[in-house]
Amino acid sequence: MVLDRIALVIVIIGALCLGSIGIFGLDFIARLFGGAAASAARVVYTLVGFAGIWCISLLFREHDYTAEYDGSRRHTD
Repeated sequence: MVLDRIALVIVIIGALCLGSIGIFGLDFIARLFGGAAASAARVVYTLVGFAGIWCISLLFREHDYTAEYDGSRRHTD
């Protein structure tokens, strides 16, 4: 699902940002958008939060990934 992949990419970006804050004391999002309190930075932080909430649902979904990737699923046109 496309929304799952978008949410996952946003969460990864957020995780990398938090890692850079923890390791280097550098907040890339705040630096790019003019500070942590800037409106654009707050929008990005909010998107990361919503993406994280969306990704929680990935933990509880049942999906047969093996059939999708091992070629056992037949495609009909």
